[in-house]
Amino acid sequence: MSAKRRRSLALNNPHICVVHDVGRHEQTDFLVMELLEGETLARRLERGPLALEQALRYATDIADGLDKAHRQGITHRDLKPGNIMLTRGGLKLLDFGLAKLQQSQMVSSLTAAPTKFEATAEGTILGSLHYMAPEQLEGAETDPRTDIFAFGAVLHEMLTGQKAFAGKSSVSVMSAILKDTPLPVSQLQPVSPPELDRLLARCLAKNPDDRWQSAGDLCYELKSLYGSGIPSSEQKPVSKTSASGGRRKISTLAAVLTALVFAIASAFGAWMLKPGGRAANAQTARVAIPLPPGDTIRYLGIPAMALSPDGRMLVYSAAHENGGSQLYLRAMDSTEAKPIDGTEGARGPFFSPDGKWIGFFTQNKLEKVPTSGGAP
Repeated sequence: MSAKRRRSLALNNPHICVVHDVGRHEQTDFLVMELLEGETLARRLERGPLALEQALRYATDIADGLDKAHRQGITHRDLKPGNIMLTRGGLKLLDFGLAKLQQSQMVSSLTAAPTKFEATAEGTILGSLHYMAPEQLEGAETDPRTDIFAFGAVLHEMLTGQKAFAGKSSVSVMSAILKDTPLPVSQLQPVSPPELDRLLARCLAKNPDDRWQSAGDLCYELKSLYGSGIPSSEQKPVSKTSASGGRRKISTLAAVLTALVFAIASAFGAWMLKPGGRAANAQTARVAIPLPPGDTIRYLGIPAMALSPDGRMLVYSAAHENGGSQLYLRAMDSTEAKPIDGTEGARGPFFSPDGKWIGFFTQNKLEKVPTSGGAP
């Protein structure tokens, strides 16, 4: 068995598509690969970004698969959403056809040339240009850290629905990769914790020496930050009751906000139950809350809506298709919700006990805005 065949068959990992055999029939080379049913990550991203927990679960699986390949001395060099398959059994990395053995283990049948791309006359990019590391564009030597750059670009796109490096032509895309720094994910998805910005920034460093030096370290970092809150794709879901005890807080901010909201709710509940309160006059109300087209209610361990103490107003945080978010206020006797100016990127809304103010968090700030209108 040739060195190429032995090494191809050695890539046997739950997150790598299995190659059962390689061979040649007459004048045609062939691969016998694992049959997978599902869709590529590229097809999934056509419907928009992934939820934070789902994106991080996939990211952990990708990093694990890359780590196993790198330990075999193989660099993928063409990691992109189109080469990632989402199946019922979990995530699978595909197409190691452009993979390269490390210099000490190379065989003549595998190319050492950098990943190539093609462009049509109209400037449409074909191939993997958006995920290429600077050293690939410059024709320099590649190694596992090249895959880590591509991983960062893929994770950025999973979280935001936008490419980390974009442009109207191949030249502008290459210029962005070589010179630009993508916006932090937390500016596009406010629920994203700052730890994730730092993790991605290190993945996308221009100099390979400034990146994570191994996919194993990257995988460990993902698991240590979010692993206990992200069920593995290989595990069966557990009940919320059994998982909640070991689930880590997404951030200190979320924990403080949750405690604050519960404190306000408890105080209001105690007031309602005291003699002379309005509990005796309480009524059940059922309402529908239509959202603007393309908007969704935000929720990731942080309250996304709140009802005023007198039950007359509702405030909620809605995420837009473009990745932003804003607070909306609706009177319960009205069918229209109005956006609150100056609350772009807000999350975790809550009312003051007297109902005159709406508090919310944006980035690392606690702000408030009058319910009657005005600037935060």
